Amino acid sequence: MPNTAAPEPPPARIARSLPGLPRFAVVAVASASFLLAAAGLAGLVAALFRIPATELEDLDKRASVGGFVLGAGGLVIGLAGLAVSVVALRAQRRPPQAEQEEAAGEDRAADPPGGDHVFLGGAFRAAATAAEVTEVKASGGRSVAFGRDNHGVLATGDITVAAPGPTLPPVADVDATGIVWLPRPVSPVFVGREHDLEALREALRNGPGVIAQAVVGLGGIGKSELALYYAARCEDAYDPVWWIDADSPERVQAGLAGLCRALCTGVASAAAAQAPVEEAAAWALAWLAGRDGWLVVFDNVEEIAHIQPYLGRLTAGHVLITSRRDTGWREMGAVLRLKVLEPSAAVELLRDLVPAAGWDEESAAELAAELGELPLALKQAGAYIAHTPGMSIPRYRHLLRTAPVKVLAAAGAGSGPAEQVVARTWAVTGRRIARADPLAVRLLRLLACYAPDQLPCTVLNGVEDADEFAVAEALGVLASYSMITPSVDRQSVSVHRLVQAVILAEMPGGKRSAVRAEAAALLEAALPDDPQRTSSWPAYARLLPHARAVLDPDTDAMGMVIDYLGASGDDSTACTLQHRRLLALSDRLGPEHTSTLFARHDLAYWTERVGNVAAARDMLAELLPVRERVLGAEHPDTLATRNQLANSIGEAGDVTGARDAFAELLPMDERVWGAEHPDTLTARHMLARWTGNAGEAAAARDMLAELLPVRDRTLGAEHPDTLSTRHDLAVWTGRAGEAAAARDAFAELLPVYERVLGAEHPDTLSTRNQLANSIGDAGDAPGARDMLAELLPVYERTLGAEHPSALHLRYDLAWWAGDAGDAAAARDMLAELLPVRDRTLGAEHPDTLNVRHDLAVWTGGAGDAAAARDMLAELLPVYERVRGHECPDTLGTRHDLAWWTGKAGEAAGARDMLAELLPVYERVLGAEHPGTLNTRDSLAVWTGEAGDAAGARDMLAELLPLRRRAHGPEHPAVLESWHELARWTGEAGEAAGARDMLAELLPLRRRVRGPEHPDTLDTRHQLADWRKKAEDRS
Repeated sequence: MPNTAAPEPPPARIARSLPGLPRFAVVAVASASFLLAAAGLAGLVAALFRIPATELEDLDKRASVGGFVLGAGGLVIGLAGLAVSVVALRAQRRPPQAEQEEAAGEDRAADPPGGDHVFLGGAFRAAATAAEVTEVKASGGRSVAFGRDNHGVLATGDITVAAPGPTLPPVADVDATGIVWLPRPVSPVFVGREHDLEALREALRNGPGVIAQAVVGLGGIGKSELALYYAARCEDAYDPVWWIDADSPERVQAGLAGLCRALCTGVASAAAAQAPVEEAAAWALAWLAGRDGWLVVFDNVEEIAHIQPYLGRLTAGHVLITSRRDTGWREMGAVLRLKVLEPSAAVELLRDLVPAAGWDEESAAELAAELGELPLALKQAGAYIAHTPGMSIPRYRHLLRTAPVKVLAAAGAGSGPAEQVVARTWAVTGRRIARADPLAVRLLRLLACYAPDQLPCTVLNGVEDADEFAVAEALGVLASYSMITPSVDRQSVSVHRLVQAVILAEMPGGKRSAVRAEAAALLEAALPDDPQRTSSWPAYARLLPHARAVLDPDTDAMGMVIDYLGASGDDSTACTLQHRRLLALSDRLGPEHTSTLFARHDLAYWTERVGNVAAARDMLAELLPVRERVLGAEHPDTLATRNQLANSIGEAGDVTGARDAFAELLPMDERVWGAEHPDTLTARHMLARWTGNAGEAAAARDMLAELLPVRDRTLGAEHPDTLSTRHDLAVWTGRAGEAAAARDAFAELLPVYERVLGAEHPDTLSTRNQLANSIGDAGDAPGARDMLAELLPVYERTLGAEHPSALHLRYDLAWWAGDAGDAAAARDMLAELLPVRDRTLGAEHPDTLNVRHDLAVWTGGAGDAAAARDMLAELLPVYERVRGHECPDTLGTRHDLAWWTGKAGEAAGARDMLAELLPVYERVLGAEHPGTLNTRDSLAVWTGEAGDAAGARDMLAELLPLRRRAHGPEHPAVLESWHELARWTGEAGEAAGARDMLAELLPLRRRVRGPEHPDTLDTRHQLADWRKKAEDRS
């Protein structure tokens, strides 16, 4: 009941009435009393929370000196008790061995995925087990146990370590070492959940396969606390025990990556610390899939789809899931749904939190009912009462009634009173924060708009009318009221999503929109200027979830985020966000606004990047007439769409169509932009590229050689576009048969890239990759293999292990390993690469199909011709459907299917398949395209194998000059045709002729391929065979 005694004097009068106390004590007591009763803040409170100021003034007027004295006494007693507790805690002795083991455990501990965490492992687990706990109760929330030891290392956020290191070890070589990773110690207060705990134990009893159990219920109902209590009490039955904050797909990946870092100790810890999140998460998942006896907790899952891909790949162990969502879990089996506490348990929880001196059983029961028996609300209320001087249960109930908050905006229809009482609880805390620092309220409203976890504090430093010191002070106020959680390094803060929901629900719609706009502006200002620059990627990665939360999809800032995602290799997310951007622009500006049409163009680009090249082509074909009608046929944006459409036509498989489209487009570009405009020169470059892809490698080389001095003169010798032309000139020089010249050109170009762009720029790395390939094309397959093996860790460290460029390098590495003579190694490397490309790019992405193709080829090369044939027979219809019947990749698959059909014992079948394929090659790609010449070579071979040796000889004799002209005299393909010509010359009855041809060929193969290469050894063997046959016949 309100006090009716004489009014309490203001702080100055209180200070004068207590002359015997030290000055600092007088100030502390006076300030505490002022915060509780001074009427000078009534106007501020009334304005902030929309309550009658007269009530607060009346309350203040009726406050008593006696009440103040009691409050001051309580404050002094509380401070004395705290001091005694600190002394007692420091006096507790711990064995020196335990301290040493704890220090060692800290060195072994991996970075936590986020939030407040406790790492218990080795001696930490033993210490925790040895501690006698006579009564353990939990109240929900995220507190540390007070009044007893908290074993382990207490941390409040992520620790990121970035240092280069070796690659991750094989999962089979790593064992768990008593790892228990939990977000916080088990609370000593755990009431009303014994039945639920037993149900959880029963559901997770050992059985075959992986056992997954979901615990669902209202936010704040104690799901996480129940899971934490189970994990801590049953930790001896599992190894490891791992907790993952799973409120988003990104956090799930981060949590799995944290498991990888915890498991990888010793030398491997450096590799784990440097591994990209995706790679580390995949490693951890593979580790779990190969073992049982572990427990993984996915806490706070928003959507079952966020974890389904991981659950489907686990075969043993226990998975515990908590979620506020009550849909989608039935397919996993029984679901444990938590309800609010029973009234008696709720009162008991309050009793354990509220000081005994202020306990009132009847008032506590009424408060528990008003809070809906929700554990989080009960704990927050109890902590507020316990830690606020002068606060009591009746006073808290009175303040609670004066600040009702509407049902949470996200609650939806049918929500019970629990949603409302949570809002009321946070509103009371909000009033206290407003008294301490009005800027803190403003920051809290901004924080409510961002993603809940790990917002860099620097984002808030741009708040208007507040300097960095004021922002830091306000964040300190929020942390003191447990409304935010600082990270370990205190460089970022997290906010519970329930707090965010309450804060947003408190604000009227107009105010909420204004605050969100301010949050978006702050976030936009924090984004680095150049999303293409690799050094900016870590900042973008930290800001990405917050950008997605506050940035409207049609803003320029979201465009920068999309550019970052694409540059860093996440084409899929970039494409998704670009689609949302297009819809937003179309709604706001109309479907034919120039910005909307530009977004359509970009969406086609990202659609092509994710591998759906046919769809991208069709999107651009639909866009082109719209741009022609709206902007004009020769508007720069229209020409840009025509250029992109021409390229997409080629990427979709019609290489001659792409060549012809660029040939038609170039005169228009020259007329509109000028002959030496950068966009015109780019069109010339692309025309050369597609001319080469259409089979005219020498023509492509000559076109680029003619273009290079123009770019040198107009852009400069070291402009990126000029370097790109030099790069492609080297490529087509090699494909035109001058492998050594291409190798030398790349070797000369690489130091220029390193000087201009940096040694680890993506374009520089691409040039190193091409240099390795050109070394292999020039005959040094082992050299190419070794260079790529050395380059791969650099790619993985700078771009990420699953960046498309890194995956392509692994593809090249496998090829050169096989070409160097180790077909089994190539097969195994491609078999390991295929599921990664399946997952990251999709099963029907062209790059994924290429891996499947080469896996089949090297499976045959390793000795299993029938398996290679069957794999290619299964792959061909996919190529035809995805790439088209006459795409070069489809034709190549038909060729290789025929080849391995012959190798599997069906020579006549192979011959007929190749005879049917050859005219298609000639019509689509031309008579002297490398693919056409290769098909002629194979047709000759299988003609001979089918019994017509003379026919094979004549076909190869006609082919060899064409190959020499197309590739050069010492190209491996030329040497192979030469070898086959000698062989079938002998089989046709001319043993001496075969002998002489092979004797001339062998030195070339030794020099080009190496003395121990399988091709060289085959020529040596054939030469010895035909020498003997020639001697016998003479």
